[in-house]
Amino acid sequence: MTEWTKQPAIQGTVGGCLICGPRPSVFPPDGVIAVGFGSAALTRDGEVIYDEAEAENEKYMTGAEAEQIAAADPDHDWQISLYGPLSGRTYQRHGPGEWALIEQNRGVA
Repeated sequence: MTEWTKQPAIQGTVGGCLICGPRPSVFPPDGVIAVGFGSAALTRDGEVIYDEAEAENEKYMTGAEAEQIAAADPDHDWQISLYGPLSGRTYQRHGPGEWALIEQNRGVA
């Protein structure tokens, strides 16, 4: 069992794109772990488990697939990171099916 800290959840706000609206405060099961330009990943205790750049035939991992992997080994710090144009977000698994937004930034320009 790995010791890890549950980071406080935050409310999603509007990123660099005013048309896009606020970012979700919880990563949805049907959400895709991909941004196109930038980087996206699923990590366990900081170790990359899935990287968008390594996805074959643009078969990107979903939130439901990340949850399935994390649920099989829950005693770790699981995070989904998305760093795309004008928006960067990090979600941490807080419990079964709950991926809370814990950090947001301007992403890559």
